[in-house]
Amino acid sequence: MDTLEHLARKAAPRCDAWSLRGVTESSEQLTVRNDVPEPPQRQRDAGAMVSVIEHGALGYAATSDLTEGGLRAAFEAALQLARAAVGKSVVDYREVELPHASGRWQSPNDRPVSQLTLADRFALIGRVCASAKVDDAIVDRTASLWTTHTEQLMVTSSGERIEQVWDLVVPSVTAVASAGGDTQSRSSAGQYNGFCQQGGLEVLDRAGFADDGARVAREALELVHAPNCPTGEMDLLLMPDQMMLQIHESIGHPLELDRILGDERNFAGTSFVTLDMFGSFQYGSALLNVTYDPGVHAQFASFGFDDEGSRAERQWIIRQGILQRPLGGALSQARARRLGHDIAGVATARACGWNRPPIDRMSNLNVEPGDATLEEMIASIDYGVQMRTNSSWSIDDSRNKFQFGCEYARMIRGGKLAEVVKRPNYRGISSRFWRSLSMVGDRGTFEVMGTPYCGKGEPNQVIRVGHAAPACKFSGVAVFGGAQ
Repeated sequence: MDTLEHLARKAAPRCDAWSLRGVTESSEQLTVRNDVPEPPQRQRDAGAMVSVIEHGALGYAATSDLTEGGLRAAFEAALQLARAAVGKSVVDYREVELPHASGRWQSPNDRPVSQLTLADRFALIGRVCASAKVDDAIVDRTASLWTTHTEQLMVTSSGERIEQVWDLVVPSVTAVASAGGDTQSRSSAGQYNGFCQQGGLEVLDRAGFADDGARVAREALELVHAPNCPTGEMDLLLMPDQMMLQIHESIGHPLELDRILGDERNFAGTSFVTLDMFGSFQYGSALLNVTYDPGVHAQFASFGFDDEGSRAERQWIIRQGILQRPLGGALSQARARRLGHDIAGVATARACGWNRPPIDRMSNLNVEPGDATLEEMIASIDYGVQMRTNSSWSIDDSRNKFQFGCEYARMIRGGKLAEVVKRPNYRGISSRFWRSLSMVGDRGTFEVMGTPYCGKGEPNQVIRVGHAAPACKFSGVAVFGGAQ
């Protein structure tokens, strides 16, 4: 990193302002399927993005050639693009308040995964896979472990230096049961690897990875013999691993400021949220409190600074149901001001790698816990359903109307958990759904989740996101399943 900074300062051109963001990332994915280890998948990637501001216009370029000559060529390309954009930019970058922060941030990592040899890592995963063979009706079993180490350096022409280091762990278990002409899959945390955190082997302890094989397999067997979820309007109790998807799709994406400004319209859609809603719009019931919190211990998208160089701090996004601020970085905030809306955003402009520019992204977007125990929430429901773990999702281009499916559900009758049901689904309209929030679980129901797979942007960027939430009860929800 010191060498990269030295070379950048030698290679940078004379201009109004410049920055360099260098990234080195290595990852390993290990999988055991039906007790057979698959070949390890390992990747290493390194490169740098440089940006140049000249006469109010921005140009940027990326390179994997981290020599002085490679950086100099990238800076020259960025400078030429900036000069070509003078007078044609959406925003005059002289009006953008550039961040002036320096510092270092690093993931917590109490027990590095590297403490285990490759053979030991495969042995651990193999034991989990083997433990899922609880019955002959289990026809497929998979256990996997995905680890990533990322180092990033950002330096600027005005002397800022930001260094960040991430260690990321994603465990996963899946079991498939087949019986009576039906096949059902159950996973430890969903198809998008919902349990993912920063750290080392301690993440596996928090995930219950060693015991998940048997649990997941037993629940797959329950599902294959279960009746279909009934259809009708009823109370819905969402557990944190489904709340993750609900937050992501119906709060996170609609509140990305660049999407509100129209950037995603031709690709991933627009938003039902408009600039004049902030500060007054009733997004949910008074029980809904949502924070952007990049400092949550071990959460998947925790960091100290975003990729524009802004220092990251906890902020209220929705407070007592009222929409407070969007997920928009310094550039998007400047664009909103040009349209007459002086809206405070958050430090959440992020890039998925060295060859992509930062855009407005979700980071750690969390529903804050309330004061209801899980037992109290169940007892309050005369007729309803508890759902866990996303299996399918669909939402319209404005991130408004949606329908989501879950892997596993149990009916609630007379305030008590009842039979397991399969193929549970529900539908709603984003703000109307959040206004039906009638109970929020306490800290005892709160879980830190996330996903490695949030896609957005052209060219596409797939980025890591954190979502933490308690269990939440919603009243009068349209539920549907396979029942006739």
